Amino acid sequence: MNAPVVVRRLFDWKVRGFRWVEIIGVLLVAAMVFSVYVAKAGAARESALIGDLERQIADNRQRVRLLRAESTRLEQPGRLETLSRAAGLAPVDIERQAEVGALDGLKAVEAPAEVTPRAVYVAPVEDEPPALPAVEVAQ
Repeated sequence: MNAPVVVRRLFDWKVRGFRWVEIIGVLLVAAMVFSVYVAKAGAARESALIGDLERQIADNRQRVRLLRAESTRLEQPGRLETLSRAAGLAPVDIERQAEVGALDGLKAVEAPAEVTPRAVYVAPVEDEPPALPAVEVAQ
């Protein structure tokens, strides 16, 4: 048998009235359609995950801005000075400074009166469990 005849018989071979080559072609097209569907579904899943991560990043940036603003408010020198004076703290006078060797001879200063802390309600941030009340020194 010569080669063109074998190839011709292969392409002409029929299964239930359909040529074998057409059946294989339809199966290959179906496999490609299925693979494109699977790839698109995976891409959609990844896109949703990326969108969720971007939303979390935006939320965290907002929280960082709020924490920085709160830190700035809490670290204001006037506020800290008021709190330290209410707690009985004051800057050390120049006459009160001593050398290391003279520390044994210094008289101890009486402790200031105890300050009773008061509870301050802190509003909970969205998507977080409610925070415990913060304790701040009375002014």
